[in-house]
Amino acid sequence: MAKLIAVVDDEKDILNLITHHLKREGYQVKSFQSGKDFLLYINSVPPDLVLLDLMLPGMDGLELCKILKNKPSTESIPIIMITAKSTEADIVVGLELGADDYIVKPFRTRELIARVRSIMRRYEIKTISDGILRIANLKIDQASYEVSVNSKKIDLTTTEFKILETLGEAQGKVFTRDQLLKRKSLWGDERVVFDRTIDVHIKNLREKLGSAGKMIKTVRGIGYKLEET
Repeated sequence: MAKLIAVVDDEKDILNLITHHLKREGYQVKSFQSGKDFLLYINSVPPDLVLLDLMLPGMDGLELCKILKNKPSTESIPIIMITAKSTEADIVVGLELGADDYIVKPFRTRELIARVRSIMRRYEIKTISDGILRIANLKIDQASYEVSVNSKKIDLTTTEFKILETLGEAQGKVFTRDQLLKRKSLWGDERVVFDRTIDVHIKNLREKLGSAGKMIKTVRGIGYKLEET
């Protein structure tokens, strides 16, 4: 059955454009020009993904995102923000509220479709019963704390493994530096952790992973994500 995508944007031309291209890709689409109408709908028919404009009349996209992520029935629905606000601060706020990705207006429809596919793939990836994540030529064994690339074992520190595991479990999701800093499970005995600490661990991870290291993407001024190239 085709995945259902909800698109919330008050600009009718953009709404029609997005709807047209998503339907061409085989998705079901439900469009809304106000947050109020969208909230009424989502209570009865939860979509598989939400494309959410931040600048909406009445209730803006950030408030809608906050509402969705604070309700048990909708917190697991992935959200891609669509925004004309391209400053790092605006984007970080949305990601910190729980959005999975963002795309800045004006955008190319090919880029939008690629982002949608990436998020859909991520939510379809399951950690299999033996606790192994496989992403392209990268294998992460969560039970044995072992990582391999093209079947060759890679020696990582515990912190490096946990960072890679975090990015791998949410493939395609952008993690801000602050989100990574606040994950106490990542840092073990490292009592003082700064933005620079994260950057150093990411640099080391890329070097150790070799060809698979390019899957760890830097989102300039925001943070990092792991995405199959």
